[in-house]
Amino acid sequence: MKVYYLEMHSPEALRPKYTNDLEFRILETAVRQWQFNKYLYALVGHDWQWVDKLGWADAQWRAYAEADNLRTWVAYKGGTPAGYFELEAQEGTNVEIAYFGLAPGFMGQGFGGALLTEAITQAWGWGARRVWVHTCTLDHPDALANYQARGFTLYNTIET
Repeated sequence: MKVYYLEMHSPEALRPKYTNDLEFRILETAVRQWQFNKYLYALVGHDWQWVDKLGWADAQWRAYAEADNLRTWVAYKGGTPAGYFELEAQEGTNVEIAYFGLAPGFMGQGFGGALLTEAITQAWGWGARRVWVHTCTLDHPDALANYQARGFTLYNTIET
């Protein structure tokens, strides 16, 4: 497996992509609900072997999802959760796109670029001086290309 680390150092590096689908909306969760983060993690990550948090106890999920340095946005298509992203503020005004992805049934419709554009925009709006993300060969085959198409540059690759 290869893990790719990507970064962006200015908002001007963003190459946005939008969707014209009026039923596709992205909203930040106004009330932190660890159960919702747990649901989104399982929904989006199921096909991509996101297993790190599946064994977490409720208290771990609560601490993670209710932390002051974490914010969650959900994409909806016609009222149905279509994907999500989590942003994590880190030391040195870095913001990581900690989790990002679309739910099954919503891929291949042009929503990935629009969702990533919003994630990057929100990260810069949160006061980031650097936005970063990592992906791997277990993720969607277009993940790395989407990150690079939006303006991220590769700064490290690790083979495990």
